[in-house]
Amino acid sequence: MRLSRYFLPVLKETPAEAQIASHRLMLRSGMIKQSSAGIYSWLPLGFRVLRRVEAIVHEEQIRAGHIPMLMPTLQSADLWRESGRYDAYGPEMLRVRDRHDRDMLYGPTNEEMITDIFRSHVNSYKDLPLTLYHIQWKFRDEIRPRFGVMRGREFYMKDGYNFDIDRDGALHAYNRHMVSYLRTYERMGLQAIPMRADSGPIGGEDTHEFLVLADTGESEVFYDAAITELRLGDRQVNFDDRSECAAIVEEWTAPYARTDETHDAEAFARIPEARRRKSRGIEVGQIFYFGTKYSEPMGATVTNDKGEKVPVHMGSHGIGVSRLVGALIEANHDENGIIWPEGVTPFHCGIVNLRQGDGETDAACEKLYKTLVQKGLEPLYDDRTERAGAKFATMDLIGLPWRLTVGPRGLAAGKVELTCRRTGQSEDLTPADAVAKVAEIYAPHHAAAHWEPMANRSFHTWL
Repeated sequence: MRLSRYFLPVLKETPAEAQIASHRLMLRSGMIKQSSAGIYSWLPLGFRVLRRVEAIVHEEQIRAGHIPMLMPTLQSADLWRESGRYDAYGPEMLRVRDRHDRDMLYGPTNEEMITDIFRSHVNSYKDLPLTLYHIQWKFRDEIRPRFGVMRGREFYMKDGYNFDIDRDGALHAYNRHMVSYLRTYERMGLQAIPMRADSGPIGGEDTHEFLVLADTGESEVFYDAAITELRLGDRQVNFDDRSECAAIVEEWTAPYARTDETHDAEAFARIPEARRRKSRGIEVGQIFYFGTKYSEPMGATVTNDKGEKVPVHMGSHGIGVSRLVGALIEANHDENGIIWPEGVTPFHCGIVNLRQGDGETDAACEKLYKTLVQKGLEPLYDDRTERAGAKFATMDLIGLPWRLTVGPRGLAAGKVELTCRRTGQSEDLTPADAVAKVAEIYAPHHAAAHWEPMANRSFHTWL
């Protein structure tokens, strides 16, 4: 993409309503525009990041054996009356009536609808286990929406639902989701800590929230610093292996980590004092096991191997896709702007032409641009006739991890400048070496998106 042809409405001044870094920088960098309270248009730059995050979520869900689908945003109130949640949910649910005077609602979640789909088509234990998920816009009528996409009314969310014959199978699904979420966040360059949490209106016996540590987090959290040293890295996981998934979950849940709702002061005090941490966290995901809470009242049953009808055991698993964009910025910014991790950056690198209109400089930039594209990378070429300082400020604000700077003086020596946004360090390289280095940096991220399906299963790419 060439910046002269792109729609990037950056703001010089910070809007008065922006109270935290992610909201301020998303508005200033032209990622979003408020439509009404808690509802935003995702402009081209923001939309690209949203799609990068969504792609990683899809890839890791499919890797774990979960099947994508799509449910509607509007749901019938009758389904929610069956489960008993229509009146219990509260004013956060947007209730509407259609032209035939039927009660409808804009879905805040999909437990009832997925249960209805399941009971309509599955009736034998032989069809289990089954996990279905989708990524879709949802609406919760927050009384005071704030902090931009971090606490909006309309939000983009992945929610998945597992159906298993018994508690053991459902708990394996719970463990499988925890591992897949750990992989998902690591690929985005985030450390999201699983913490024992409260189930809230979803209900259920077991639940963990995933929280990114940040001063602007809405939750107070208490944890053992040992958990921050854990990484999955390039560990290969067999998601069909119950003991392997359970061992990883044990590894991540053994250190103390809880939100304020479930904090146990006595247990926390038993941690060595040097490792005790108190902070704030941004919730970016949550997993639940709730057994037969929905299957029993809604008649989601299967025939077991003894010919008996039994309610299935269920769980639900959510990731806030749009909220993750804000959390990523909260965890990755400085006074000049955003600093995108390589896994989610809207463009892989920026190209800054220091003398637009100079034949040699223009030609060198064009060659860099085409060579990067040929290697499967997506550069953003600032080909505007702006002063150099304005171009650098724009690149710093939008946060591309790497910048290639091309000017007559460097070209006279056969070099271009490659700069790391995170460290600010630069090095002079030949154009060919600069392209090779950028391609090498992104090679692991491209490789992560290409994986072998699990044994005995076949999945097509979601794209």
